[in-house]
Parts: sequence; structure tokens; C-alpha cells
Amino acid sequence: MRFFYSLIFIYFGLFAMNAQQSLGYQSVLGTYQQAIQLYQNHQYEAAKSLFEVVKNKAESQEIKTNTAYYLANTSIRLNEPNAQQKIEDFVRDYPTSPKRNQAYLDVAEYYFDYGNYNQALSWFKKVNTSSFSYNQLEQYQFQYGYTLFKTNNYKQAKSYFENLRTSAKYGADAKYYIGYMAYKEDRYDEATTLFEEVQQQGSQRELSYFMSDMNFKLGNFEKAIELGLEKLPKSNRQERSQLYKIIGESYFNLKQYDKALPYLKEYQGQRGKWNNTDYYQLGYAYYKEGKYDKAIAEFNKIIDGENAVAQNAYYHLAQAYIKSDKKPQALNAFKNAMEMDFDKTIKEDAFLNYAKLSYDIGNSYESVPVVLNRFLETYPDADETQTIKNLLVNSYLTSKNYKEAIDLLDNSKLYEDKIIWQKANYYYAIEFFRTAEYPKALNYFNQSLSQPLDKKITAKATYWKAETHYNLSQYEEALIGFKTFETLPNAREVIEFKQVDYDIAYAYFKTKTYEKAKSHFKIAVIDLKNQDKLFDAFVRLGDTYFVTNDYWSAMENYNTALKMPGYNKEYVAYQKAISYGFVNKNETKIKELENYVSNFKSSVYLDDAYYQLGNTYIAENNNVKGLQAYQNLMTKRPQSPFVPKALSKIGLVYYNTNQNESALGTLKNLVSDYPATEEAQQAVQTVRLIYVDQQQPEAYANWVKGLDFINVTDADIDNTTYEAAENKFIDNKTEAAIKGFENYLKQFPKGIHALKAHFYLAQLYYNKSEFENSLPHYKFVAEASKSEFLEEALRKLSQIYLEGENYSEAIEYLSKLETEANFTENKVFAQTNLMKAHYELENYKKTLNYADTVLKIQTIDDQIKSDAYIFRARSAIAINDEELAETAYQNVEKVAEGQRMAEALYYKAYFLNQSGEYEKSNQVIQNKLAKNYSRYREFGVKALIIMAKNYYALDDAYQANYILESVIKNYSDKFPEIAQQAQKELDILKAKEAKTNASVDQSKKQIKAQDSLKN
Repeated sequence: MRFFYSLIFIYFGLFAMNAQQSLGYQSVLGTYQQAIQLYQNHQYEAAKSLFEVVKNKAESQEIKTNTAYYLANTSIRLNEPNAQQKIEDFVRDYPTSPKRNQAYLDVAEYYFDYGNYNQALSWFKKVNTSSFSYNQLEQYQFQYGYTLFKTNNYKQAKSYFENLRTSAKYGADAKYYIGYMAYKEDRYDEATTLFEEVQQQGSQRELSYFMSDMNFKLGNFEKAIELGLEKLPKSNRQERSQLYKIIGESYFNLKQYDKALPYLKEYQGQRGKWNNTDYYQLGYAYYKEGKYDKAIAEFNKIIDGENAVAQNAYYHLAQAYIKSDKKPQALNAFKNAMEMDFDKTIKEDAFLNYAKLSYDIGNSYESVPVVLNRFLETYPDADETQTIKNLLVNSYLTSKNYKEAIDLLDNSKLYEDKIIWQKANYYYAIEFFRTAEYPKALNYFNQSLSQPLDKKITAKATYWKAETHYNLSQYEEALIGFKTFETLPNAREVIEFKQVDYDIAYAYFKTKTYEKAKSHFKIAVIDLKNQDKLFDAFVRLGDTYFVTNDYWSAMENYNTALKMPGYNKEYVAYQKAISYGFVNKNETKIKELENYVSNFKSSVYLDDAYYQLGNTYIAENNNVKGLQAYQNLMTKRPQSPFVPKALSKIGLVYYNTNQNESALGTLKNLVSDYPATEEAQQAVQTVRLIYVDQQQPEAYANWVKGLDFINVTDADIDNTTYEAAENKFIDNKTEAAIKGFENYLKQFPKGIHALKAHFYLAQLYYNKSEFENSLPHYKFVAEASKSEFLEEALRKLSQIYLEGENYSEAIEYLSKLETEANFTENKVFAQTNLMKAHYELENYKKTLNYADTVLKIQTIDDQIKSDAYIFRARSAIAINDEELAETAYQNVEKVAEGQRMAEALYYKAYFLNQSGEYEKSNQVIQNKLAKNYSRYREFGVKALIIMAKNYYALDDAYQANYILESVIKNYSDKFPEIAQQAQKELDILKAKEAKTNASVDQSKKQIKAQDSLKN
């Protein structure tokens, strides 16, 4: 029984133990099955928690393996950082598990399902398909092939899809993707065949878009349009834009431009951007429909074009500009088209049009003759060669590029025209004459006269060559020239003939041949129509009578001049007044002089008038009024050279009226204040006489010893030495005169004639262009007391320093000349050159002050006015006073020629741009600056940048871009600063245009486009 109970106890114990184990196993298994259910329901976080429980409690190897598998998979699906490593760990830890391959496949398919094809690809590669069923293999091949397709591995993808072409389940899709890859690789025939098979298999895929595009690319434009229109209503936004392009371009290629237009306009571009071809097609369609403004609007968006499409576009853009009467814009477009070599026919025709337009409207880039000549050299057998030759003949003169014309005609064997060469030299000489460059003018007049083919030009050149000699003070040569001109058969046909007697008269007047001058002035006052010259001719006729002692006739002509309205009569009135003295009409002379000093208080002849008035009163024994006149002279014009003369006269009056003390005081003051004058020498002798009369020789001796400019005992030697040198000077024996004056100054550095010797020596050196040698002698005169030589010395000193660009020294002497000058021309010379010198030293305020002073002078000529206006304008620019500058440049434009006119026109264009008048600004640049002043290249190039800004403000990006690129390309070496400005503007432009045009080259670093060309 005990054994039985023992067995029962053992049995029940074992039963209890097994029951406990069974219950534990069932619990783990239930948790495991619950975790799988959560996993299959995609509740990965919850499933993971249960799998972690099972992992720790499971004893079954199979459950442990499966749990490790599912845990790795949930990590993938939960996107945990170490998820992929867990899969690798599972494969490593359970190498015999049947789920090892499945793990790779599951991960691959997971990434595949979620479209992460790059991740899927790496896991598909690890899958072993050797144990797959047929259906499993097909699915794997499709998924793997599609993954390769999506990752652009077309070649490998195709091999997997090829295996599925006959598959009932995947065949249609496989053919579609094979076809799509053929489509992307431009194998349209293959793609078309496969797409057709896809449709025959009843696939629901929409292939109209691809079929339309492929037919378009295969040149089947009608079919492309048909399929495109069929697909258009059902297309999405991206496809719709591309279909518009396909349909529009198909109509374009069929030359049905009216139908193409609505579709081309609707195209949205790639990523919102069009390219140059897109703009070309729309522009060309507009062009063919005669809508030129719209064609221009599209063509001019084509930037950076460097292909046949661009060349064609630029050519038709030019034609559209011509149709719209926009010739300057057409010029640029033709130039652009001719610079490309893609289509030789377009290149030649564009060049021909560029050449013709250059002649018609001018050219800012190069001279018109150069353009025309280059066309002839490039296309010698062109149909319009003769037309271009004819244009070339005239372009030399119409473009005013005289120097380039001369060079071309000198050097080109292709074309010779001696008449044009003669004219070019003549007009070039005239330009130099007008800017006072007389030696250069003379050279080109001589060249022009070397080919006397055109008789009128020969006559004009002869006349102006004589005028040039006159302005060079070569009066004998001028006379020969004027007389030669008179005898020429065509002289009477030119306007200059009407004043040749006036010119001949002046030349005789300058050579002091007064009788001949008189006879020609008599003819001049009959023939002259110019009122200024007529007034002057009467004055000079009066002067010829005056110097030949026919004073009544002189006064008659002076009176005629005085009756002419509106002229400065200071000189004439003075000459008339003093003439009465020579006909013994001192009372009338005194009356006229008294009127003169009352009416002409600012006249340069005021000191002359007072001096003559004093002399006349003294001659009439009216010493009181005479002395008063001298005193007025010294008070009102203390710097006048007549002051020492007046003091001398006053001293003599006192001496002659026995007022010896007053005489001594006056004469000693004269000697003290004006030691270097002849009057001082005379005063010494008069003082001597007074002391002798007073029997005070010792007083004279003591006084005269204190004078360092005279040694009484050496006076004869002094005079003799000086006279010897002076005689050589009078005889024009330059070297002997220089030697004589140098010798005199060596012996008598403070001699009686030291002032004269220094002045004449300075003049001799100056005339030899030995300016450094002349300087110390002019300075001696300038630093001595007032003398008749002072003004000329100051002028020459100023001239030397100005020519040497030593403006500080020049200003010192010019300022003194301005103060000391009695002659209007010297005062004007001082003020105009002070204006220039202060400008060079950047003293802009002083420049403006002197410019205003000069412009107030009534008698200045246009050249001086031009100087004043130009420096006024430049100074205003320098101090950023653009309002003043604009007004000043407007005045420059009224009187200037040549380079200054080019400068004035540039600023006119600039200010028009600033005020938003872009069209007018361009007209100034093209119709005036480029057409007439293109040889002043710097202003022309600077104006191109303004023109570019104008065009961009007018929404013509093409013109702006082309102009700026041309400046950079052609002028970076010659005008680097201007080219840098052009590059800056181009960077701004391209940065803006790149936002809408995919063809714009932004390879260069763009600056921050914070400013627009429109501003």
C-alpha cells in the first residue's frame, strides 16, 4: 500500500509538474500569436513589445528564431536607427533559418512599397531567388526591375523587364517601361511599337502624351497634333504645358503660324522657365503673322544665344525692327547675326544690312567707312558691291571720321578716290583750325591742296590755309594765300570770297603796309554782310587813316562805326577823341575825352584817356585841370603803365612853374617807385637840373649815389653796349642779339636798360622755343615795377607754365596778369586760363567763378565761350551739381564742335536717361553722337552703356545685353573702367533675366542684384 501510495504521489507530482509547464508554454505561445497578429495589422510598436516578452520567455528554438526575425522587421518599419543592423544580426545569428532569405525580401518589399527605391535596391540585391516559385520569381523580377528603373539603372532594369514581356500579369507593364526607357533615350520607333502593344493588351495606361511627343520628335506633326489635342482635356498641369508646346511647335513646323500662336503662348517652360528656342519660335510666329512689335518682344528676350537658332532669331529680330522703323535696334541685331558663322547666307545678308544701316544712321562701335570697306573685302563678289562702294565714297565725309578716311584711302588698294581724299584732308584741317591747332591744320590743308581736283574745295583750302598763316602771325604767307585765292576760277562760288578783301586788308595792316590795307578795307566795307566784321572794318579803316595822318578821314570812319548799334565802342570813341588833337581841335578833344572818362569808367583805355586829357590841358596851359587829370589817372588806375609817365609830367609842370620842391618830391617818388622805366632816367636828369639851379650839387651827388640802377660816370658805356645789342635785335640777327644782351646784362646787371634787355632776351629765347632760358628774364620783368613790358612778360610766363602743366606757378602769374592787364585780350587770356588751371588742380568752385566771369565778357568769341561752358559743366559734374551741369552742357552744345560737342551730346543723353526720357536719350546717342562724332570713341563707348540702360528700361533686354557684351568684348583694353561698368550692368541684367530664361548664362559670378538697370 505504501508503494502504491508512493506511486500515486509520484504520478500526481509529475502530473502537477507537467501541468505547470504546459500552462507556461501556452502563455508564451499565446503572446507570440498575439504579437504576430499585431505585426500583421501594422501595429509595430505594440507587436515589438510582445515580441520582446516572447524573446525573454520562449524556450522553443523555432519561436526564438521567428521572434528575432519579427523584431528585426519591426525595427525596419519603425525606422529605428539600428534597424538594418538588426536584420544583418538576424542573418548572422540564425544562418540556417528558412526566414533568412525572406528577411531580405521583406525589407526590400517594405522599402519598395513606400517608394524608397534606393534603400529597396540594396536589399533586393541580397535576395536569393533560387528557391522561388514561378509566381514569386515574376513578382521579384518586376519589383526589382521597377526599382532599377526608378533609380535610373535603365540597362539593368531592361533585362528584368525583358524577362516579363510574355507574362500575363506583368507583360503590359514591362513593355510600357521598356518603351518608356526607349522614349527617354530617343529610340522613338521602338517606343512607339511597345506602346502600341501595351494598348492592344488592354492596358489602362494613358499613352497619348508620349505618343504625341514621339510623333512630334519623329516629324509626324499632324499625328502629334491629333494625339496632343486628344490628350489635352485629360492632362494634368505638367502634361498640359508640355502638350501646348508639342502642339504649338508642330503647327510651327507645318508653317501654320496662326494656329501655332495660341499653343506656344500657353507653354509654361521647364520649371517655369523658357529657353531661347521657345522665345524664338513664338517670336518667329508673330513675325510671320506680321505682328512685329510682339515678335520683337519675344526675340529680344533671347540672351546668350550661340547657335543657329539664335543667329536666325537675331536676323529676324533685326528685320522686325526694320519693319517697325527702329533702325538703331536693327543695327545691333544685324551685327549680332553677322558675327555668327552657323548660316553663311544669313551672315552675309546681315552684314550687308549692317553696312547699309551704319551708313544711314551712324555706328557707335566702329567708323562707317571701316564697316563698308570690310564688307567689300569680305564679299568682293556680292551682288551689291557697287552699292556699297558708292556708300563708302560718301561715308568718309558724312561720318566726319576724316582721319580714318585718310588712312583707309592711303592704305587700301581695293578702293581709291583722290577727290574724297582731298575733301577729307580739307575737313580734317578745318577741325584743327577751329580748335586753334594751327600747325596741324596747315599740314592737312597742304595735303588737301596736293590733289586739287575739286575746284571749290581747292579754293576753300587755299583760303583757310591763308587764315591759318595769319593766326600763326605769318602775315606775308597769309597775303600770298589770300591773293592766290582771289585768282582761283571757283573762288567767287564759295562764301569766303565775300570777305577776302577784309582778310587781305588785315594782313597788310599787320605788316604796316597801311595804304594797301586802306584800299582793301574800303572794298570790304562795301562787300561785307557780316555785321561784326563790317563794324571792325570801319574801325580798322579809321585806324589806317589815323596812322597815315589823315585824321579827318579817320574820324569819319570812327563815326560810322559809332553809329552802328550793339557794339563795344570803347576803343573807337577813344581814337576819335584823340584824333581831334591832331587837327588842332584841342577844345573838341578835351570835350570828347571828358565825355569818355564819364561814359566808359570801366574801359581798358580809361588810363589812356586821363593821360591824354592831362597832356591836352597842359598844352592848353590849364595846369590845374591837367594835374587833376593826372591825379585821376593815378587814383583810378594805380597799376597803369601811364602812372610813371603822369608823375614825370607832373614833375615837369612843377619844374617849369618854379615849384622846385614839389617837382623834387614828385620826381624822387617816380625814381623810387618806378626805377626800371625811361621816365625814371629822365627824372634823374631833371632832378640834376633842379639841384644845379639851386646850386646844391652835393645834395644831388648824395642822392644819386643811393640809386643802384644808374652810375652816371658809366652812362655812356651803358648806352653804347645796350644799343649795340638792340641793333642786332632790330636787324633780326637772333644769335648776335642774344649774345649782345647777355653781355650787356653781365656788365650792367642793374643798368639803365636792364629791363628792356631782359625782356628782349626773354622774347628771343621764347621764339626759339628755349622756354627754360626765357623764364628768368621774363621773371625779372614781372617782378620789376610797372612797365610797358609787364603784361607780355606775365602772359608768356603763364603760357610756359601752362604748357608745362605746372598749374600752380601758372596761377601765380595769371592772377597778377588779371590784375595788371590794361588790354582786354590779356585780361580775357588770364581769366580763361585761370579757369582751366584751377580745374586741373580740382579747385572746382574757383573754376566755376572764373567761368561765370568769362561768360560776362561781351566781346569773347565762340571758342572762349565754349571753354567757359565746358569747364563750368565739368566742374558741376565734379561737385555733383547735376542741375548746373545740365544747363552748362546745353550751352556747350550751342557753340562747341568736335570733341566738346561729343562730350555735350553724351551728357545730354545722360540727363535724358536720368529723367526717364529713354527714347530721346537713344536718339541723341544714335542720330547725333554716333552719326556725326563717332571718332571721339571714349564718349561713344560711355554712351553705349547709357543706351543699354535705356533699352532695358524700355523692356528690350536683348539690345541691352548685346550692347553691354559688345563694350566688354571690344573695349576692355582701351577703356578698362568703362568695360568694368559695362560688366557690372551686365551682371545685374543677367541675374534678372535668368529668373525667366533658362538659356541665360550665369557661369560668371553674379553680383547681388539689388539695383535694377531701370533705376
